[in-house]
Amino acid sequence: MRLSQISFRYRKRDPFVIQEADARLVPGDVIELTGANGAGKSTLLRLLAGLAEPTIGTIADRPAVVGFAPDRFPSAQPFTVTAYLRHMARVRGGARWEPWAERLNMGHLLALPLGELSKGSAHKVGLTQALMADPGLLILDEPFAGLDADTRDTLPSIAMEIGARGGIVIASDHQGGLRGLPGLRQWSMVDGRLKESSEALQEPETAPRAGGRQEAVVAVTLPAAELPRFLARMRGEGYRAREIEETG
Repeated sequence: MRLSQISFRYRKRDPFVIQEADARLVPGDVIELTGANGAGKSTLLRLLAGLAEPTIGTIADRPAVVGFAPDRFPSAQPFTVTAYLRHMARVRGGARWEPWAERLNMGHLLALPLGELSKGSAHKVGLTQALMADPGLLILDEPFAGLDADTRDTLPSIAMEIGARGGIVIASDHQGGLRGLPGLRQWSMVDGRLKESSEALQEPETAPRAGGRQEAVVAVTLPAAELPRFLARMRGEGYRAREIEETG
């Protein structure tokens, strides 16, 4: 998936909310997006999800199945939790929501009307609808806000599982809930510009130490078709692995 010089503004004479964002994402990427309020994080997530179109630039090779969990789930709908999830499962072509509802500890919520849910409980419903169709691209806007401790502890492992099977996860997060995950890429929005943490892009001679051990950085060349499976396997084994360039 490729962002090529993305800029966005809401109306023709408005200032740009996002300016010249450029990035490449590969299967298995798990990305934490940070930035001050109003810096453009939520707007960038909506562009990545395909819910808005760039004013300038292009987004190419978006995975076919996208899961999006907004920061505020729209709970003012005439459904119970079960009725809503069944409806979304039909929209998603028969996707199974029940395993995710169980994993997110939602059994006591299923009979409740959406309008009676707390913010944290409503957020679980949003997460379930985003996860149910096995997305190739999962986008989470402040996913840890309002969640109970058990669900907060579960989300990082879910992100890693999606990355391990070749999906891409992007989470806007003020709370650092994904910190410590192997291979985590760190993006930030600063005054509408997308930046990637230099820590994630260090050259071999500045590789950090982990647990008092010196790390080594290696380069591996392999056929392009094998890249997603290779990256997913390395990340699943706890290594920080990412594509650094294309080869002919």
